[in-house]
Amino acid sequence: MRILIVPGFNGSGPGHWQTLWEEKYGCERVNQRDWGNPDIVEWIKTLDAVITASLERTIIVAHSLGCLAVAHWANAYPEKTGKIQCALLVAPPDVESSSYIPETLRRFATHEVIPFPSILVGSENDHYMTLASVRRLAEHWGSRFVNAGAVGHINLDSGHGPWPQGEILLTDLIKTSAK
Repeated sequence: MRILIVPGFNGSGPGHWQTLWEEKYGCERVNQRDWGNPDIVEWIKTLDAVITASLERTIIVAHSLGCLAVAHWANAYPEKTGKIQCALLVAPPDVESSSYIPETLRRFATHEVIPFPSILVGSENDHYMTLASVRRLAEHWGSRFVNAGAVGHINLDSGHGPWPQGEILLTDLIKTSAK
């Protein structure tokens, strides 16, 4: 089983749940050239190169801006989406209206349908995306929505080194999408 970690803005450093999962489960990671200055076109091309480098079906685990990159990739390369078994999309930012988002990230906005099984996890108190906005995004994407509670941006700053709830969600998603 190939699990691909797709970090967001500034990457997922040591101690972040994505990094811990990568170490624990032997996941692959998409490495962008410049985590601090994301370019949507470059991020999509890099993601595509990593996805197509393997013949195995892929399970995507994306966080924050990485979720939006996955959605863009799915719509830029619809002929390749059959390579994806499922995706766990965690805490995407509201690049259209959050005051915490740099202007350069606004180009990442997308509302297209994601054509493979996915779960979109949101938080009640994420300053990058309101709960109402993340619910609407899940509807647009066709993702199953999961409210993780008042857990911030689900990153190291919000206390998420290990994230057992996420591991349970991923296991469930893998099982249900394999049928």
